[in-house]
Amino acid sequence: MEHSSENLKSKVAHGLLWKLLELAGAQGVQFVVALILARLMTPAEYGTIGLIMIFITIANVFVQSGFATALIQRPEVREEDYSSVLRICLGIAVPVYFLLWSLAPHIARYYRTPVLEPLLRVMGIVLFPGAVISIQTAYVSRSLNFRQLFKASMAAVLLSGVVSVGMASAGFGVWAMAAQQLVYYFALMGGLFVTVQWRPRGGFDLRRVGELYRFGWKILVSGLIDTIWMNVYGLIIGRRYSPADLGGYSRGEQFPKLITQNLSAAIQAVILPAYSRNQDDKVRLKNMMRRSIRLSAFAVFPMMAGLIGTSVPLIRVLLTDRWLFCAPYLCIMCVCYAFWPIHVTNLQMVTALGRSDLFLKLEILKKAVGIAVLLVSLRYGIITMLILKAVDEFLCTFINAWPVNRLIGYGIGQQYLDMLPSAACAAVMGAAVWQLQRLGFAPLPTLVLQIAAGVLIYCALSAAVNREGFRELLDLAGTLRKKNRE
Repeated sequence: MEHSSENLKSKVAHGLLWKLLELAGAQGVQFVVALILARLMTPAEYGTIGLIMIFITIANVFVQSGFATALIQRPEVREEDYSSVLRICLGIAVPVYFLLWSLAPHIARYYRTPVLEPLLRVMGIVLFPGAVISIQTAYVSRSLNFRQLFKASMAAVLLSGVVSVGMASAGFGVWAMAAQQLVYYFALMGGLFVTVQWRPRGGFDLRRVGELYRFGWKILVSGLIDTIWMNVYGLIIGRRYSPADLGGYSRGEQFPKLITQNLSAAIQAVILPAYSRNQDDKVRLKNMMRRSIRLSAFAVFPMMAGLIGTSVPLIRVLLTDRWLFCAPYLCIMCVCYAFWPIHVTNLQMVTALGRSDLFLKLEILKKAVGIAVLLVSLRYGIITMLILKAVDEFLCTFINAWPVNRLIGYGIGQQYLDMLPSAACAAVMGAAVWQLQRLGFAPLPTLVLQIAAGVLIYCALSAAVNREGFRELLDLAGTLRKKNRE
């Protein structure tokens, strides 16, 4: 039993390493590409693409969510399960795409942006490779072998980045970003067929699909609710204000979202299979979850505090002064995304324990609270709307943690206590970094000084008052070194 536990711990650590490399590498390149495009395009053009991506993201939920998660959660999966779910996902993609095609002219008129119509119809094509990719990544996740995904993702993001920057330089505007998405999806699908040893085999087993559906439909509905909610602020800003305002909001959200969602995706891809394999061992599940919470907080909190402290020089250096108006959006969204490790870790535990019914109930309850907060905020401007969004994110941590406390005895109070040392160190570091802006240096030297000081201050504070976080990080590093030697 001890050997099995160590082996699982090693596989999880190794899988987490490659998943983080895949996300950091792919998103890092995409981030650089986005910075280049931000210099070549206007805030209004960025806002237009932001609107398109909202509708594509919502459509993708129908195609990719539910069944793929059920494949990962299921204790035992057969070859025909993969092929059956692939057929289901591709079958769903067809009517969803034609629905997008039909709605495109109405969406363009509603947002008073004619170019939305052809953009939606062209970019909707990504639903089809996206359906295949969801099954490929489910196969990778079950084996905790993310090295292949890393290779395919890097190739896809590099190719799509070269294409989009080339087109933007040639004056293609919003179509450059549309091409980036199309090339990325098709290149990733092709790359995974090359690197991952999985091909659609076997027949269509309706009985097995029914079993997956009974779990997956609740995840699909939950994912749909959550995705619409995550994008509702963009939809409202795009309609009530202007594409330029939406572009600023998207830029401000990009930095914290890049960090937290990538870490959350890594946790979701690696921890969910590990949790699922220990569904009957509540003590081990609690210990695994505590480590996930502490490690996530140790990484996310200083990054969010650092982004707030460096917001103005960061935007001036990376995006130029014409984007300075989005600095307040960036700071507020950092607070919002700081709560994501709690959300993701708690929801993954609920999913791993097979309680998709609770998952759906949680989403409905959280969105009811969120809608009430949003309705209150509509009478105010964008800044107040986003501040109240941060309040909503905090309230939802209590909702997400409630069933976990009942299932494994790890409630929100214990979770916040486990994160408190990292939060305190990050807050002190962020305040100190913010003060360095007053020295009057040029933006680039100021940013370099702030980053260096932030790293030193956080490490020193952590060594003094947050040794548990350091131990978690060192333990993970030791496990990875042992795995690499093997």
